[in-house]
Amino acid sequence: MKTQAVRLYGKNDLRLESFELPQINDDEILVSVIVDSMCMSSLKLVNQGEDHKKTPPDLVNNPIIIGHECCGEILEVGKNWQHKFKAGKKYVVQANLQLKDSPYCVGYSYPYTGGCATYMIINHDVLKQDCLIPYDGNTYFEGALIEPLSCVIGAFNANYHLKPNSYQHVMGIKHGGDLLILGGTGPMGMLAIDYALGGPIKPKKVVVTGRSKEKIAHLKTLYPPRNGIELEFVDISNVDDQLESLKSLSTKGSFDDVFVFLPSQELIHLASKLLAFDGCLNFFAGPQNKDFLAEINFYDVHYNFTHIVGTSGGNTDDMREAVKLIEAGAVDVAKIVSHILGINQASKITQMQDKIKGGKKLVYTHKQFDIKNIESLTDSKDDITLKQILIKNHGIWSKEAEDFILNYFPDIEP
Repeated sequence: MKTQAVRLYGKNDLRLESFELPQINDDEILVSVIVDSMCMSSLKLVNQGEDHKKTPPDLVNNPIIIGHECCGEILEVGKNWQHKFKAGKKYVVQANLQLKDSPYCVGYSYPYTGGCATYMIINHDVLKQDCLIPYDGNTYFEGALIEPLSCVIGAFNANYHLKPNSYQHVMGIKHGGDLLILGGTGPMGMLAIDYALGGPIKPKKVVVTGRSKEKIAHLKTLYPPRNGIELEFVDISNVDDQLESLKSLSTKGSFDDVFVFLPSQELIHLASKLLAFDGCLNFFAGPQNKDFLAEINFYDVHYNFTHIVGTSGGNTDDMREAVKLIEAGAVDVAKIVSHILGINQASKITQMQDKIKGGKKLVYTHKQFDIKNIESLTDSKDDITLKQILIKNHGIWSKEAEDFILNYFPDIEP
């Protein structure tokens, strides 16, 4: 079968190409991709090329398909997996394969297994790691956002605290504790807010910081307090003393869990000063600089039992939890969608997504159209119907909006 896919040939060398996929073998599955959600990690991948730890050598002669936040339908199942998977069913993929002897992952490492494509092959590495996951949600775009949600779930699960008078770890954020999300106004921070309010462990209070009054105001409308959890948003753009200001927002002058969502040395240092006894600092943001250093008070590590953790992606259990949450409507990932585009623009937008304000960018891989900011659609004949659909849903992406794209927008030319 012929596919159209965005392939990486080296540093800053992305190409949309049409080529034939090989016939699948007994240990592979052929799928269509309907939506691929852009991740900032793909920009890091493109910038680093062969220097990225997950890419194979000699990309120029062995390019890989990018994209790892995807959802579509199963088309053909190899003989060895027909007992488990059926054609016509929706799927999502856990990209973080966690292979014993290899750093390879979906969207970083394989010639035929990546989400920014019309069709791809789910290879044996994915299947043997149980990383192809059935999905019964109503939309494809929510399925494509399960992977980023699983990363947030993984981060929350990685935090830990000590049992009283013990060295035993209690995994997860602290029940009934104070939680701080620094730099949490981007799409991943928004998922963290939603999960903090709707996840299985309930904090007492959640505080979120950002540097944009407009974003803070927008988030207040999207995320009202729920489940008895206090929620406060803070614009720190004009705050002279962030430390004292944030201390005053905690019920005890410090926080049990602090998440840092930007690769900032200053934020890490600030986070370390805000930790309570037995507090946990989670550095969520992935820096591109391999020599990224930040100042931490190790007196507190020694005497106050403060902990420092970080995660890179979720695991399969996190992914399955994300699937259940989205299928049940406990977390509303639609709120983080800000742009849509066809695969014809995926190469260009992947490389400039850090310059485009907003949340998640959805690539409808079988479609051909220019990127659209769903908050600024016009009254032109190309936008008016979609704009009306969005107005009905308070500007939030929806099944009706997705169905309109799939049914009426032009298909990508072969």
